[in-house]
Amino acid sequence: MTHYLMAIDQGTTSSRAMIFDEQGELQVSCQKTFPQYFPKDGWVEHDGMEIIQSVMDVVRQALSKMPDGAIPAAIGITNQRETSLIWDRNTGEPIYPAIVWQDRRTADLCRKMQEEGHEDMISAKTGLLLDPYFSATKIKWILDNVAGARKRAQKGELAFGTIDSFILWHLTKGAVHYTDVTNASRTMLFNIRDLSWDEELLALFEVPAALLPDVKACDHHFGHTDESLFGHAIPITAMAGDQQAALMGHNCFDAGQIKATYGTGGFIMMNIGNKIVRSQHKLLTTVAYQIKGKTAYALEGSFFCAGSAVQWLRDGLKIIETSHETEALARSIDNSGGVYLVPAFTGLGAPHWNPDARGALFGLTRATGVAEIARATLESVGFQTADLLEAMEQDANLTCRSMKVDGGMVQNDWLLQFLANLMQVEVIRPQISETTAFGIAMLAGNIIETLENLNNVSMISSYYHVTKPDMNKNAMAQQRYFWKNAVKSTCYYSEK
Repeated sequence: MTHYLMAIDQGTTSSRAMIFDEQGELQVSCQKTFPQYFPKDGWVEHDGMEIIQSVMDVVRQALSKMPDGAIPAAIGITNQRETSLIWDRNTGEPIYPAIVWQDRRTADLCRKMQEEGHEDMISAKTGLLLDPYFSATKIKWILDNVAGARKRAQKGELAFGTIDSFILWHLTKGAVHYTDVTNASRTMLFNIRDLSWDEELLALFEVPAALLPDVKACDHHFGHTDESLFGHAIPITAMAGDQQAALMGHNCFDAGQIKATYGTGGFIMMNIGNKIVRSQHKLLTTVAYQIKGKTAYALEGSFFCAGSAVQWLRDGLKIIETSHETEALARSIDNSGGVYLVPAFTGLGAPHWNPDARGALFGLTRATGVAEIARATLESVGFQTADLLEAMEQDANLTCRSMKVDGGMVQNDWLLQFLANLMQVEVIRPQISETTAFGIAMLAGNIIETLENLNNVSMISSYYHVTKPDMNKNAMAQQRYFWKNAVKSTCYYSEK
């Protein structure tokens, strides 16, 4: 009898339920979008109950499409990280909308805490930078701004969670309040060295311990769905944040292996093994996974504009009609004609971390046309990736020989070749495009059985498109030199 595995992939703008068979083939995929809310400049919120409703809807829809009424053997949950909720333990209703990872309302608080000298201690314990991106200041803001919330939290009447915990709570009808180590490591309250909530950090951010979920390994048995929801009590046997789930979906279980996701932005993660590395380049150190009692760590860096830069060409400049046109435009010329785009439309991410920087085009002449600007836009994705890879290799003292990629942009073969040439690595695009959901589903099914035998996953996650460098490193050196100058000029312009 065929065994099926379900992945709940809860993202920033939609929830999805996907069902895989035991060979890793995607059988069912259902998706439902939900709105984001922007009540003030820099504020980004979700309605927590709209998220839960979207999850319940896609799970029911996916189950209805199962062959012959079959039921998944297990469910894995993966989620947008850092987005924070506090809810009533009796009703399950949030006391305030979910504050999304993109929200910047606590930027002033973070600057104040930096000035007070807290960042080094925070970074040493959590591997993170002191930034509104993470959950801790979001929790403090809710407790400080919702009437009665702090007293209720201290009495144990309220619960905090990232989205994984909130989903789990509702799937089990309040029977379970857990999170996993990967999501906990993104809260800025979790000590990644001893893998526990940190009392000093809880005191600093004024977060009562009674709010917090218990932290479990990624492959923990998290409970069952309440039978009244779907007619069956389905085991929930895996949880991980979305980027970590993608790392597992790409079979990156050895130190030095890297995955890169290209969506709206770019998210790069390197497995660094079982030793914590503190970055000297403003990268994040995070828990990659904990499986079978063994923990691995990762260096992570992100940049804000990848696919969004192409969207700017389409929707802002209106020089292309579809994103697919950029590949043909890039191929139509031999080079970008000295044009460089620094797509700092919302600041520069790692390793530069300049929130005040704004986008700039360099090297324009009367000969510059649509093709040059389109090619420079694609090249900017490669340059930003190379900056991160260089920083990771230096921090971890590891050499990357291949990079596994996913996301909407990786169907662009020209971009893959540029990445391979620029970084002198093999760029590997998997046959399974839904690597995040695939990774959590395989973990839920215990197909990832032992850390000594993880290469079994590669038999399921087969790779079919390998792009190798066809130019030597020296041929790309001058382009990187001009790119770095462009970044320096952009940062200089942003200085106040």
